[in-house]
Amino acid sequence: MELQGKRIAILAENNYQELELWYPLLRFREAGAEVRVVGMPGVAEYHSKHGYPVKVDVAADAVTPDDFDAVIIPGGYAPDLMRRHAPMLALVRGVFERGGIVGMICHAAWVGISADIVRGKRATCVSAIKDDLINAGAHYVDAEVVRDGNLITSRVPGDLPAFCRTILAALQG
Repeated sequence: MELQGKRIAILAENNYQELELWYPLLRFREAGAEVRVVGMPGVAEYHSKHGYPVKVDVAADAVTPDDFDAVIIPGGYAPDLMRRHAPMLALVRGVFERGGIVGMICHAAWVGISADIVRGKRATCVSAIKDDLINAGAHYVDAEVVRDGNLITSRVPGDLPAFCRTILAALQG
């Protein structure tokens, strides 16, 4: 399997975008990766924008950046909540700083902005927060997927195939 032995965190919070969480979760499990849904302490389940539940596997304060080869942040309005959680930001920043893959799609750029990992990087996001990304010092590119080193970004659910292919290729080395 393509990702056998790889460990991936997917961050979760309420109001996540269903496809942007579930598509990578299932795709990377299918590829053989150990994928864990990471939430906040005391929360067993989060609900999507349309009420679809996802169970939390582990709390953000119970893991370290060394536990994962990659962290994926789905969009929807969940990133506005995620970026308020210091343990989630520390996980994202830590994975990024040690050279692990950070994948952000749609509104997830808000987490990268708050984790201070986008400055000087080429990146994309949903057009609604393009100015936020630019004001945080990133170089905005309007493309289905943008890879700048270990940062991989996409815009919307329709970009998920390219987003996941790029993450998969990056994890394969």
